[in-house]
Amino acid sequence: MTSLYQSELSELPLLSRGKVRDIYAAGDAHLLIVTSDRLSAFDVVLPQPIPGKGEVLTRVSRFWLARTAAIIPNQLTELSVETFVTDPEQRRSLGDRAMVVRRLNPLPIEAIVRGYLIGSGWKDYQASGAVSGIALPAGLRQADRLPEPIFTPSTKAAIGDHDENIDFAGAANRIGAELAEQVRAISLRIYQESAAYALERGIIIADTKFEFGLDAEGHLHLIDEVLTPDSSRFWPVDQYQPGSSPPSFDKQFVRDYLETLDWDKTPPGPMLPEAIIERTAAKYAEAERRLLG
Repeated sequence: MTSLYQSELSELPLLSRGKVRDIYAAGDAHLLIVTSDRLSAFDVVLPQPIPGKGEVLTRVSRFWLARTAAIIPNQLTELSVETFVTDPEQRRSLGDRAMVVRRLNPLPIEAIVRGYLIGSGWKDYQASGAVSGIALPAGLRQADRLPEPIFTPSTKAAIGDHDENIDFAGAANRIGAELAEQVRAISLRIYQESAAYALERGIIIADTKFEFGLDAEGHLHLIDEVLTPDSSRFWPVDQYQPGSSPPSFDKQFVRDYLETLDWDKTPPGPMLPEAIIERTAAKYAEAERRLLG
């Protein structure tokens, strides 16, 4: 598989480079988003690409955006990348990593839905018996399925900073109570319907992150990546065992490796062994194969 660590498109103005995505202006009303093969862990961008990762994330996002369009409109358009990237060599370098989307005003929160007790949610539960202010039953184990999915928003941090978990009131303070209610209801519905679909294909979606934006009329849209191995925790059903952190199809595999190193989780990130890179690429590809067929 080919790799793209950083895109260079001479025909379009570069607006920003995120941890994974390069965003270009595509006229006044659209953006061209390139999902690179960069990988971030603990909010640090690692120095090596994961071959094919950006293409997997792009195709999986397209799939879920189409599947959830009946629930909420999204930023995806039918405009082709070729319309804006006419240079053949630059177009080839992108592979299947680019999408043309509508320009929308992103909300300043991340909408996180948890169906299982893992990650920072597990740490919060151990300390307080609650996650983002939501009290949970006593005696739950790590990776236990929750009685019902919960909405646990966070702030949206700048590159290099850490997102901060907030409660629902904190989200309402940032975007307004009515909009926060709408975001919560839609996030829970998308998660529940999508998790049921994935479960039939051998994948548990333990938790996921959604992002939303508003158009000029104030209508809510689903934006950014959706239910990918980067924005979600995917566990194989046949290896799920509560009481410990299950193996995953996502970058948790890399996080687990990095936890074994003497690294303080600040830039620069450490080099990964080739075997870790290859196994990570294979996990992303397997997640796509199971979900999309």
